[in-house]
Amino acid sequence: MKRSRNAVLMAAAAAIAVAALGCSGQEERGSAPQKAQAESKGQSLPGAGKEGEDEGQTKAEDVTVILDYVANTNHTGMYVAKDKGYYEEAGLNVTIIEPTEGATATLIAVGKGDFGISYQEDVTVALTSEDPLPIKAIAAVIQHNTSGFAVYEGKNIKSPRDFEGKTYAGWGGPGEEAVLKAVMTQAGADFSKLTMVISDGSGFEALRDKADVMWFYEAWDNVKCQMNDFPIEYTPVRDLDKRLDYYTPVIIAGTQTLEERPDMVRRFLAATQKGYEYAIKNPEESAEILQKYAPDYSLELLTMSQTYLASKYKEDSDVWGVMKDEVWDNYTDFMVEYKVIDKPIAAKECYTNEFLPVG
Repeated sequence: MKRSRNAVLMAAAAAIAVAALGCSGQEERGSAPQKAQAESKGQSLPGAGKEGEDEGQTKAEDVTVILDYVANTNHTGMYVAKDKGYYEEAGLNVTIIEPTEGATATLIAVGKGDFGISYQEDVTVALTSEDPLPIKAIAAVIQHNTSGFAVYEGKNIKSPRDFEGKTYAGWGGPGEEAVLKAVMTQAGADFSKLTMVISDGSGFEALRDKADVMWFYEAWDNVKCQMNDFPIEYTPVRDLDKRLDYYTPVIIAGTQTLEERPDMVRRFLAATQKGYEYAIKNPEESAEILQKYAPDYSLELLTMSQTYLASKYKEDSDVWGVMKDEVWDNYTDFMVEYKVIDKPIAAKECYTNEFLPVG
């Protein structure tokens, strides 16, 4: 059952009052890192915001970015852009914060942040609800879905056909059950024989004796397993159904922001793109930059994760951030087929490339 947008907005408002848009107490997948302050250097680019001039100086335009959860290597390009002064050069004073749990899309919709980190599935669900949220995806952080199902090595679980009678521990996302049902059905298994529970936060160790199957992200969970010599068998979801190669994560913005501040959006994405390009070419240094803002994570973890993602941010694309109708339409068809959403929605209603630099 879908909640109405009003109920979601009320819940978000209550969360905002408690968090005051400050440090989130959200669990990871990990503990929330302390926020580090880094000074940026650089001069305003020609054409940057001209409002707020004081004694010949151009006042930077305040911009807030709300993450999907704690800072990690999906977000490195933005932290690089902040730390290297790319945002300042673009006339922007960017603050990056963590969300209250599960509320990023709603917070962006009600104007509590200018940009947010979300996922294609969440955007599609938000836009096809009874009272659609006024949001749109404006850039893909990674070009392909780098997630899949992990099991502990030796449990004799070789494919979704073997999920029958097993326990899956997840996070309760809108498309999670649909994906499991689809891949099990396609493999000839009975989805009703899979037990689904919410993860207790113990991470990959849960696969040893608390759960049989978990949904892992290659750049994070798989790297942690590798570092800890924890043996897993892993199957990318995109290998099970080509429609599951959707964009995760994406950068979103409210439609009001896109309509009323298009120049700011373009400057933000140009600087962000520059940050991701730097992370692609300099993964080790970028990991060090990220650790300033995510000190709870070891540099080894961040470096290994960053090295992996360096080849994924722009994979099969000449330009960071661009998205394709085909990817949106394919996953929308999947969501309709497995009743995650009640009706299809055109890709152009979900995303736009118009604010991205050409290259």
